[in-house]
Formats: sequence, C-alpha cells, structure tokens
Amino acid sequence: MHPIILSDLDAILSADLPWRDLAGKTVVITGAGGFLASWFVRTLAALNDRRDHAPCRIVGVVRNKDRALQRLGGMAGRSDVQLMTADLRAAVDLDVRPDIIVHAASPASPRQYLADPVGTLEVNTIGTANLLQWAEQSGGACLMFISSGEVYGQTKDGLICEDDYGYLDPTALRSCYGEAKRAGEAMCTAWSHQRGAATRILRPMHTYGPGISLTDGRVFADFTADILARRDIVLNSDGTARRPFCYISDAMIGYFTVLFKGETARPYSVGNDEAVLSIRELAELMVHRAFPELDLKVVFASPETLGSAPRTLIQGSIPDLSRLRALGWTPRIDPVTGFRRTVMSFDAP
Repeated sequence: MHPIILSDLDAILSADLPWRDLAGKTVVITGAGGFLASWFVRTLAALNDRRDHAPCRIVGVVRNKDRALQRLGGMAGRSDVQLMTADLRAAVDLDVRPDIIVHAASPASPRQYLADPVGTLEVNTIGTANLLQWAEQSGGACLMFISSGEVYGQTKDGLICEDDYGYLDPTALRSCYGEAKRAGEAMCTAWSHQRGAATRILRPMHTYGPGISLTDGRVFADFTADILARRDIVLNSDGTARRPFCYISDAMIGYFTVLFKGETARPYSVGNDEAVLSIRELAELMVHRAFPELDLKVVFASPETLGSAPRTLIQGSIPDLSRLRALGWTPRIDPVTGFRRTVMSFDAP
C-alpha cells in the first residue's frame, strides 16, 4: 500500500472517536469497489491491524470481485475482509448478520450515472429498501446511507444548510442521481419513523484523494490526470462554478463521526467549507501552487468549443457544516496539500 495512503489511514484513526465500539462488529459495505466505499474497507482493515481488542468483520458487497480487488490492493487474502457478490435489486440473501451497513453502491459521477440512469435509480431505491429490510431482519443493524450533495438541486449561490432544497427537474436525465438519492433518504426517514430503524444519512460533497479514478469525468479527476500526464489544463467552460473540495482523510473522519455521534435519519453534509474554489481557481492552484516545478499552464478551449460546452446549473454552492462541526469535526487538509498528495499517490512508492 502506498505510503501516502498509509499516512492518511493513520490520520483517520488518530481522530478522537470511539473506535473500540466497532470491536467484534460485522460491517457490511455495499459498492466496496467504489472510491468512497473502498476507503471504508481500508480504514476498518487498518483499525483491525492497530487493534487492542476484537477485530471487526468487514464484508464488501460488490458486483465484480476482480475489479474490486484492483482498487482494494492489499486486501486479498485477509481473513477479516470478505468480498461477496450480490444484486441489491433483489432481496438480500447473504450469510451474514450485520451490525452496521454502509450503503455506498451507486454510480457517483455524471459520466457513470448518465450511462446507466435506470441502474442508478434502482440501486438507490429498490436496493435501499432491500437493505433496510435486511437490517430489520438482522435484529436492528444500523444502515448508513451514502447520499450526495446533489439532493440540494439548483439552489441560490452561497451557503446551503441541510434544510435548504432547490429545484430538480425529474424529467431531466441528469436528475436520475439526485432524485434517487432523495428517495433513498426518504426511505431511511420512513423506516426510522415507522419501524424504529437506526439510520444515518451522509451527503458527501466533491471528495478527492488517493484512489480516485482518472476517468471519473469530474474536474478533480481530470486535473489530476493532466498533472500526471505533464500536460496543460484545458478548461471547457468559463471556470466560474465554485465547489467545496474535501480531501479523503477529512471526509472519512466526518463519515465515522456521523456514524458514531450522528442522529438517526438526520442528514449531514460532509465537505470542506474552507476549500471552496472555482474550477478556474482549482486549475490555477494545481498548476501554479501545487506543481509549479512542472511549468504547466491553464488554457481555455477554443471559442467554438467553449460556447458549446454544457454548463452546470449549480454555480456556487457552499455547504454549511455547522451540524457536522457540532459533533466535533473540523477539516485539516488544505487543497494544495491534498492535491499534491493525490497526484503523488499515483507514483510508485
């Protein structure tokens, strides 16, 4: 495992959280081959390596074991990590009695969910319902639903708290993701209210770090690929849209903070309100501040391409993280440090 990833795991596990509460527990992570879910697997495995108590059992639910193992380097052969294949659109029939279920199975980038809008809707609705039913049958396992900042829709620019919701056109293809996550959150709330289910709702916002897919299609992945290829960053828009970019170790501490300390069925945004950058600012940061030694440039596409490039409707959302901060969380990694670590994690150790 790359030294940067090992260092990030150390940082996560140094957080003042009740890690011993996971001793002897069975934690099921759906979509374990994905970026965020794979970090849950790594973190729990690292916790087992550092334990002075009974290890937790880690069960990753995936569609393709070989592909998942490519991302989960170093997990093969571990007795405490088990990968299982399952179709979450069917009733869950796994020989496991979970204590915690982290439901992270879903396409996450526009490139992915626009290619499979039906699957995106199904795994976040039918899949969520099936997992909630499984949790109930297992004796009351806690289900943590990995939602998304996309649930906020098209809002006013500026600060957005968890009670602010904007417009989503249900007939727009891109809305398949945001609407599916809204439905998943509604299910967590309904099961908690009517059946007493223990649920947690996370809304990750623009999270990056070691392990991102360079073909993801989002700007942080595209710019990382550009730096690794030693090529200029080309902007296909005016670059004014602003996003809060959160490094993975900060995000993971936030997720576990909500797991341990959060309220049932209450959503928590997890991002970095201290790292809000426009797309152009991020490009210039990577070229001029994070990697000045490469002598790269930020350039704009031709006027013809620039004029035809699709623009996001959300231009300047900034998460209000007071709800998460009230649980004791604060970000630690600034964008220059975070993106340097991300790029360097792709180099051979």
